[in-house]
Amino acid sequence: MAAQASESSDDGTHCAFFYGTLMVPEVFYSVCYGSKDVPEAIAKLHTFQPAILHGYCRRRVQFADYPGITKDEAHQVFGTYVTGLTRANMAKLDYFEGGQYERRTVTVKLLDKVGNLQGEGNVEGEERTAEVYVFRDESDLEDREWDLEEFRREKLKFWTRAGYVFEDCDPDDPAVVEGSQG
Repeated sequence: MAAQASESSDDGTHCAFFYGTLMVPEVFYSVCYGSKDVPEAIAKLHTFQPAILHGYCRRRVQFADYPGITKDEAHQVFGTYVTGLTRANMAKLDYFEGGQYERRTVTVKLLDKVGNLQGEGNVEGEERTAEVYVFRDESDLEDREWDLEEFRREKLKFWTRAGYVFEDCDPDDPAVVEGSQG
């Protein structure tokens, strides 16, 4: 499967904004490297920084452990800005996210200070361009926020088992990339 074009950083790698299960490094490593435990040399290839995406709303996907975001000017989404993604990483992420999502380029703000769960006390810093996976069918989203701490407490152990993250993935239905055919 060929990786589509993605937003590149100065060193030729890609940057992404994750707002759900992939905010947890162990899940990210499971998706991109097949194991939650990676060698230090691999871990050093990536940075994980708290960030905020304005103009989107995060909701829990019906009957699933993960969220989706949709455009909504009245909301913002807390997440993680990740650097050092290779073309191979992006291809695995497209496969993992699947056809329910469209990968888009957005502008996020890094957080110099993280506030409470409502975002009170956040101190926003530099703007960065990143790829994000936007949910394509809003009718499949619940009318409630997805909860990272609930995911960590109740589901993380399953999501970091060898092979689990790809069990329900369809190799013929990767994420659509904004601007591409599909």
